[in-house]
Amino acid sequence: MSMTVLYTAHATATGGRNGHTQSDDGIVSVDLSVPKALGGPGKPGTTTPEELFAAGYAACFGSACEFMSRQLRLIPSTLEVNAAVGIGTIPTGGFGLVVDMTVKIGGLSQADAEKLAAAGHFICPYSNAIRNNVDVTINVKTV
Repeated sequence: MSMTVLYTAHATATGGRNGHTQSDDGIVSVDLSVPKALGGPGKPGTTTPEELFAAGYAACFGSACEFMSRQLRLIPSTLEVNAAVGIGTIPTGGFGLVVDMTVKIGGLSQADAEKLAAAGHFICPYSNAIRNNVDVTINVKTV
């Protein structure tokens, strides 16, 4: 797929899942630790690649929904996205991810909220990057 690149982020990781990762500008700078659920030390004050992915995906998905709300003229009063990213083994060997997204939308009917979330999912770069490779469930709740 050919695309016009508008922005490129850079980050460096050392030490893998029990190391450190940092964006080139230093704004993101976190220590990592394998969680106890995966057999690691689960060090306090650390994060995981899955938490970083969940945070990025939630923010990106929210922005995609906000963009589409203007296109569709379905302007919510509130919009909150919670992404839960799970990691586990896959039948073919190795590891895979699963995403459970909860989108809370205020000020719209359930039907319009679902339409908005579906439109956001269609254009979100994270959704497009993992489509047909990672199971993503989107739960839409009106508030």
